Amino acid sequence: MEALSRTAARLRPWPARGKPLPNLLFFTDPARTPDPERVAEHLPVSAAVVFRAFGATDAAARGSRLREITRRRGLTFLVGADADLALMIGADGVHLPERLTTQTSKLREAHPDWLITAAAHSEAAAKAGASAGVDALVISPIFPSNSPSAGAPLGVEGLKRIIEAVETPIYALGGVRADTVERLLDTGIVGIAAVEALNGA
Repeated sequence: MEALSRTAARLRPWPARGKPLPNLLFFTDPARTPDPERVAEHLPVSAAVVFRAFGATDAAARGSRLREITRRRGLTFLVGADADLALMIGADGVHLPERLTTQTSKLREAHPDWLITAAAHSEAAAKAGASAGVDALVISPIFPSNSPSAGAPLGVEGLKRIIEAVETPIYALGGVRADTVERLLDTGIVGIAAVEALNGA
């Protein structure tokens, strides 16, 4: 976590919804991050937690615990895909998978103060997310990833092409670790995103 936090702190701040975007996103995963509460307790204050329940039966309880930690520590808290859960536990917004980016305008109308981010795995998807009006895009995978759903890595050059193609702020996700993170410094991203690389806090 230290290497990613240090590198994230060197990135330019970018405002959204009246305050700077987090420069570090921690994506939870029921299988790959078994103790997200512990990670949330150690994240820097400029970070955000993106809670992804993936249908877990304890989603509301775990989400509420993470909301309490993030509120106490001043961290941003987003819920992945589930706007109803986000509303129920008082999240700061939602992170949409690529397939749900079309929901952005409806969510924006219902929750104008929410931070809305969306995943994109190609330049076309990034352009669609930007057109939908999301506050930020999470582009992945940049490097080879342990995610079972990850496609072929875009690489640093692929990431740069997407950044040049849209004006929406961009985070880099996928294989971002202590040994790869500094390669992202001059790409123009506003933040770093990770799953397991932050799990070892």
